[in-house]
Amino acid sequence: MPNRSSQQAHPVGLSRIGQRRQVVIPKVILDALHLREGDFVEVTAQDGSVSLKPKKSTDSDDTLTAAEARKVRRGLKQLKAGKTVPWSQVKSEMGL
Repeated sequence: MPNRSSQQAHPVGLSRIGQRRQVVIPKVILDALHLREGDFVEVTAQDGSVSLKPKKSTDSDDTLTAAEARKVRRGLKQLKAGKTVPWSQVKSEMGL
């Protein structure tokens, strides 16, 4: 008769808290969540449990301002309408 714990649908791993409050995430969990070294996780505590949730970090340099977003939308609209100009023409108009 199979052991009930061997039929778990979710990966399980055991870890312990290290000297500097560090916890090693077991490989089976790391792989299941597609996490790599340097990735961020959100840590929450609720009802006696700790939860880790993968988080993507966004650099403020990667975020468009409202004016930049308008330019991008305008450019996409022009592309869809077939209103394109060769790069060489743009460079010459800019004096490059």
